[in-house]
Amino acid sequence: MLAADAAFSSRAARADGPAHDRLRTDYQRDRDKIIHTKSFRRLSHKTQVFLAAEGDHFRTRLTHTLEVAQIARTIARALALNEDLTEAIALGHDLGHTPFGHAGEKELAACIARVKGVDPASAEAKALYRHNEQSLRVVDVIERDGRGLGLTDEVRDGIVHHTGSVRPRTLEGRIVAISDRIAYVNHDIDDAIRSGLLTEEDLPQTTREVIGRDHSARIEALVDDLVDNAAATGDIRMTDPMWEALCELRAFMYRAVYYSDPVVHEQQKARHLIRDLFGYFLEHPEEVPTEYRAISDGDDVRAVTDFVAGMTDRYARMVYEDLFIPRPWR
Repeated sequence: MLAADAAFSSRAARADGPAHDRLRTDYQRDRDKIIHTKSFRRLSHKTQVFLAAEGDHFRTRLTHTLEVAQIARTIARALALNEDLTEAIALGHDLGHTPFGHAGEKELAACIARVKGVDPASAEAKALYRHNEQSLRVVDVIERDGRGLGLTDEVRDGIVHHTGSVRPRTLEGRIVAISDRIAYVNHDIDDAIRSGLLTEEDLPQTTREVIGRDHSARIEALVDDLVDNAAATGDIRMTDPMWEALCELRAFMYRAVYYSDPVVHEQQKARHLIRDLFGYFLEHPEEVPTEYRAISDGDDVRAVTDFVAGMTDRYARMVYEDLFIPRPWR
């Protein structure tokens, strides 16, 4: 077990000072603060991959978050690490996601790039909006009317580094990063099968042999492998064969689902909607809610970005319809 390397709440550093709670640890407080935010509630109406309006049983960004938290807590408990820290990071990791999933994220980056005179298709443009960095901004600045949540450094580090080239510094943060991948690859397969894009038999035979032949078997195999290897090596990593199989399965999902014609067709519509909303509010910054303008330091691009990024799918569609779709005279 890795208990000796677990993060301890009693040693946690908190941005808003050393205030203590009679019943809860610092990491429990962080978890509870995240759950009670507006940003967390909005995840229930933000797309994972398939637009929520297509059916009642597809994952949303909120159900994805809950599945990540469940997988991550299971791993943390098995390794005798800090479950509360793990859960807090998992629940906050996607707070900065845009409406319409990664399509919205890509379009927001492109919108900012156009304003700055950067090629929207360049690597530089992609760096202008990253959901993990926006998640940190949500908890540090946007929530509580610009005061932020005052989360511990360990939770903040896990949130911003759950994706990207920099690994989280805590083992609990690393658990969330890999649980995120375990969750989305597997539940996106489940949703793709439900939508008719895939069948189980379409999945690569090599991955089916290594990881498993159904949803539950895959998650169990991945989690078991990770726990056993982490206990043996002292780091949060899978064995090479299991990791390679997961990467192969993820690559297959990009080819067969994420870049499939039906998904891309809807994503293009979503990107068009985001582009028009961004452009409108940049031309009319006075219509951006005061709460976003107050924390933008006079930067209209920042205020518009925060506003549009925080929208749910349905609210973005409603605003778009109100601004751009003619209504019959009453």
